[in-house]
Amino acid sequence: MTGATASQTTILERLNVSRETIERLEMYEFLLQKWNPAINLVGKSTLANIWERHFLDSAQIFAIAKQKAGHWVDIGTGGGFPGAVVAAMAVDAAPELRFTFVESDLRKATFLRTVTRELGLNAETLALRIEDLPCLDADILSARALASLPALFGFAELHLKQNGQAIFMKGNSFKKEMIESLEKWSYQSDEYPSITDGAAVILSFGEIRRV
Repeated sequence: MTGATASQTTILERLNVSRETIERLEMYEFLLQKWNPAINLVGKSTLANIWERHFLDSAQIFAIAKQKAGHWVDIGTGGGFPGAVVAAMAVDAAPELRFTFVESDLRKATFLRTVTRELGLNAETLALRIEDLPCLDADILSARALASLPALFGFAELHLKQNGQAIFMKGNSFKKEMIESLEKWSYQSDEYPSITDGAAVILSFGEIRRV
């Protein structure tokens, strides 16, 4: 990669993606830098660390996905995390995966459509509130720092297939949220440490049911 810093090169090695995917992410970085001053897609303080803070952080969930085909729905996508990063990886690594990004903010939805077009992603963006959408029949449902686990389980009930997988990226309050969730929900879960934040985890859920 031309002009890559030592830290960025290390991140690219950890991503372990194709040259074409790297080029997509480079274009994504360009678009983020261009659009962010106008619509605040990511925190200004994280712009200098996009590759680790946003790209690597999002990319790590791809390996956790149990299916590499079907319909992946990312809710509260915002600036594209984790959904657009995973979709950029899937173009080469899982071409039978199609994506839906749910983002109610019209400006961010416009950005996501631009990213989809410029990067050639197999994705569509829905600029509606999650709870206002008809069932999206997702094989995989993902979210990054969107809401509490009880609320996320409610979204999963609306949009996830019965045998589908939910992947939620959470901070250090996740254990408290999991305990609170048991008042209304049962589930099977797996926990994975985040490779970018020692206080964060990626939680994979299946068999989500109301009790």
